[in-house]
Amino acid sequence: MVSSTTIEQIRKKIVQKNSNLQKKLQNRLVNISQITNSFGETLTRIDGEIPIDLETKNNDRFLFISYEQTRYTHGIHKYPAKFFPELPRWLIKKYSKENNIILDPFGGSGTTSIESLLNKRNSVSVDIDPFAQFVAKVKTTKLDNEELEIYTNLLIEKITKFKITSKLNKFIPDFPYRDNWFNKEIIYELAYIKKSITELDLSQELKNFFLITFSSIIRAVSNADNNCTRTVIRKKLNKQIYPSLALTKFVENLLLYKSRIKEFNRYYPINNFVEITTDSDARDLKYGSEYFDFAITSPPYINAVDYPRTHQLEIYWLEIENGSLTPLKRKHIGTESVIIKDYRNLHLIGINEADKIMKSIYKIDKRRAYIVYRFFTDMEKSIQEVNRTLKKDCRYAIVIGNNTIRGHNLENWKYLMEIASRNGFIVEKYFGSEIIKHFIKIKRNERINTDWVIILRKK
Repeated sequence: MVSSTTIEQIRKKIVQKNSNLQKKLQNRLVNISQITNSFGETLTRIDGEIPIDLETKNNDRFLFISYEQTRYTHGIHKYPAKFFPELPRWLIKKYSKENNIILDPFGGSGTTSIESLLNKRNSVSVDIDPFAQFVAKVKTTKLDNEELEIYTNLLIEKITKFKITSKLNKFIPDFPYRDNWFNKEIIYELAYIKKSITELDLSQELKNFFLITFSSIIRAVSNADNNCTRTVIRKKLNKQIYPSLALTKFVENLLLYKSRIKEFNRYYPINNFVEITTDSDARDLKYGSEYFDFAITSPPYINAVDYPRTHQLEIYWLEIENGSLTPLKRKHIGTESVIIKDYRNLHLIGINEADKIMKSIYKIDKRRAYIVYRFFTDMEKSIQEVNRTLKKDCRYAIVIGNNTIRGHNLENWKYLMEIASRNGFIVEKYFGSEIIKHFIKIKRNERINTDWVIILRKK
């Protein structure tokens, strides 16, 4: 049970958290300085907003310090390997104009589209993953403030009346190892929250917002490690799960996300649109030739994040899927879900350095050699599609890091520049963006420490 006293304490906590963020944003200054990293390399450090006229040269290295990763709707629902907002904002302002149409072929949770809206651009977000589509849709949808306030209070009131009854059973999904992932009392709390949302008579847009808020607490109240992409239970973690945790966390996130939606609503433009596609794929864009004015993306890495596995608990509770996730995994670029007949023989991509590495990997691990090959062939199809749908002389910005596969360093950005060059693009510029905070836990030798920003221009 969540008492009214607990809810009032949560409200005060959210008010203080928002106040602290606003003070931090008001007091920040754009500060540019030269620093040296642990490898003795010289970097340009930029705190806060990136100046639109920032000079960049090939091989420059930058350390961008973000202050806005949770501002507006950016902070709704955790999502791995996201853009920090200042980077796409800078590139959108630099390479597009108001009312242009921006494409993100690997849209993820919608960062590009949020920044496009806030800067009076239209956008199309493409992602093969239905969970990503759902998150992005909620984060880019303006809600009615009055309706939001009324139903938030109504929902919180319902939460205070939690009771376990047989009616909750139909709101408990059946999925593999459910009772290992969740304690019994938490299962009933989640079912009650879901029931309370489902039975509200309100707009679908607002209901979706409540469902994403519900989704945002699922990993935290499970027995799984909150920060691991593999959705595993670590006994050494000694995670504390107790009765009322799901109810309390839901109320806390609901109040926090409500404030973020309201801030986003204040800056939501009247005449611009966002399309979160459900029928497009980065390799098959359902748009005509020369439709977009600018494209920007951060594509997946080779086998770095298994998105369906990362979000499996949320996917099952939202009933986006109810069985094996393997078919969904196989649709993703960079997937590890491949079949034996595909990797019996060596496959190459026609780039000398990359092919040499794939040959070396093939000698010790045929499967991983094929995964590398498949990633680059899929990325080539995507680059061809972006080239087709982008207007002449317009830019495509790709932000990508490197991978270590079987002890071999794959400089993905270099290979993508070669692929782009043979598919109708001119490489205008490339520079590094250091990564200082890892949102998810990845083995140290697999971590990606530098993103490379590639600026391409369509011939």
